[in-house]
Amino acid sequence: MTIVNLILGIIIGALIYGLVIWIVGRLGLGLEVSGFGAAFIAALVIAAVTWVIFWLLGLLGITLGGGFLGAILGLIVAAVILMISDRFVKGMVVKGFTGALVAAIAIAIVTWLINWFIGLFV
Repeated sequence: MTIVNLILGIIIGALIYGLVIWIVGRLGLGLEVSGFGAAFIAALVIAAVTWVIFWLLGLLGITLGGGFLGAILGLIVAAVILMISDRFVKGMVVKGFTGALVAAIAIAIVTWLINWFIGLFV
């Protein structure tokens, strides 16, 4: 994989996740974004915060595991990541932990739907 392909993949991924965050923000499910620009920046910040948190958890030897318990822990970590990212993104507001948890579930569902839809054509 060349560096150009890597950069292009990151940009396309950030655009897709920006779209997901923008859609969830429009649904009013615990997350608000002022527009697509803020959603795109939020996608980049969330990716960076996620990387740092999972890096720190890895240093501590903590993994989320699989199955139902892993899914629940994954949603809790995603909600915390949304709450942390809220501090860094102007134009994004997370409405407490419950709002972050609902938004994390909505983001997971919308992401799954978009990936399913794209899979129909690839």
